[in-house]
Amino acid sequence: MEYLIEIFPSLLNGALITIEVFLLVLILSIPLGIIVSFIMQFNIKIVNFIISIYIWIMRGTPLLLQLIFIYYVLPNVGIRFERLPAAIIAFTLNYAAYFAEIFRGGINSVPMGQYEAAKVLKFTNLQTIRFIILPQVIKIVLPSVFNEIMSLVKDTSLVYALGISDLILASRTAANRDASLTPMFVAGAIYLILIGIVTLVSKHVENKYNYDRS
Repeated sequence: MEYLIEIFPSLLNGALITIEVFLLVLILSIPLGIIVSFIMQFNIKIVNFIISIYIWIMRGTPLLLQLIFIYYVLPNVGIRFERLPAAIIAFTLNYAAYFAEIFRGGINSVPMGQYEAAKVLKFTNLQTIRFIILPQVIKIVLPSVFNEIMSLVKDTSLVYALGISDLILASRTAANRDASLTPMFVAGAIYLILIGIVTLVSKHVENKYNYDRS
């Protein structure tokens, strides 16, 4: 118990960095993914081609490689970021690509009759998206979105590759210093708690929308 009390402050600081990365990426990537998914609906060939290449690269290469590219490779062409901003940018671009595909699928699932109804009601494009399409899309994609959010919680551990003092780096440092696996088990327990919180939130939100549909 004394050892746990001793290592807990450093692990807590690492956990706070992990949570900060998670929240910032979530706040940035979901809106960006939604915007990209709706832009694709305009069917502008060159724009859709560029977006398709972006999504293909983001989904087809490891997130760790993207982190390394942004932080270690881009400085060779004069583009430099601090460690944390580099991680946020890499994570945001990566997860926005996944969210864009999720929301694109949701948009395509909305019956065409809904669009025709909006025209009859003389809704503008923005009003159609805001009041008719987006609420239905959110209901459709919620399970997939929360699956990605759970993956994001675990993927935040990759920021240690940039030397950011997150939960994983803090636990590894303590484990190597003290020749003990206890810090790693504590880190695992913290990740389980975070996943548990996301799971509870997802069930609450999904139940709310299920209630709205009944």
